[in-house]
Amino acid sequence: MAETGTDISFARGLLQKGDLVAVPTETVYGLAGNALNVDTVARIFEVKNRPSFDPLIVHIYDYSQLSKYTMNIPAQAERLAKEFWPGPLTLLLKKRSIIPDLVTSGLDTVGIRCPKHAMTQNLLKTLDFPLAAPSANPFGFVSPTKAGHVTEQLGSKIKYVLDGGPCTIGIESTIVGFENNKTVVHRLGGISVEQIESVVGDVELTTSPGVLKAPGQLKSHYSPAKKMFVADIERAIEMVDLQRVALLSFQKDHKATHQVILSPTGDLTEAAKNLFDALRRLDKMPVDLIIAEFVPDEGIGRAINDRLRRASAK
Repeated sequence: MAETGTDISFARGLLQKGDLVAVPTETVYGLAGNALNVDTVARIFEVKNRPSFDPLIVHIYDYSQLSKYTMNIPAQAERLAKEFWPGPLTLLLKKRSIIPDLVTSGLDTVGIRCPKHAMTQNLLKTLDFPLAAPSANPFGFVSPTKAGHVTEQLGSKIKYVLDGGPCTIGIESTIVGFENNKTVVHRLGGISVEQIESVVGDVELTTSPGVLKAPGQLKSHYSPAKKMFVADIERAIEMVDLQRVALLSFQKDHKATHQVILSPTGDLTEAAKNLFDALRRLDKMPVDLIIAEFVPDEGIGRAINDRLRRASAK
């Protein structure tokens, strides 16, 4: 079973040897390895059981490193990075040859970001390579927002989990690319569309399933093991046996035996932070079905609703 601790030097030593380490970020915990080592990257795909057509995100510690791994950086990307880095924003840019094709699933672009977590920032500063770090969970399942979530699902496959406490954002980064002078959002996440538009103007959304250009675009993803539906909870509970159903509500207490409320105060930021942990708790309840409801579709609520759609798709 993986050891859990706060020893950055120990984590660094493992990474330098080509091993994998789970690391905390403000979004979710990542399964990290040397992004420039093809064997290590292959191990990430193997441990996660992740298909090789789904590209990985590369993590750097500072904007100054961006040009080392990418090129042809548009002005919009520079403005976004300077506004939101470190933070939950991934930029999809033309990659340099130093980034292995396996990282990008053969694409000529790479997703790259600077995470906002002091522990992982300090780790990255001690390394002479960037980290490829998808979420530290089996492919398709709920992303981890606590160290314990990682050990539950991957603890037998890795050596160390760097414990940085609960993630403060709780959902993955927003992925933004640039095509024909347009700013394109490929995945909704911790930075809202409104925030992006405040920096670069109007954006285009291409978050629906199709040709994969970035992580998190598959129709079914972030899924609990139990069957899950998104519906009007008030109407749904009139038609089901509440002893066999768990509810995931945004704000209201439905007085159900099995339920989780994302934010009793109706705070979307709090709801996002609690989402993945809530799905894990619901999955462990003695029920046959999870019924969830959408949150207000604004700001970070759009990203929450995106995850709910993908979690219930199968």
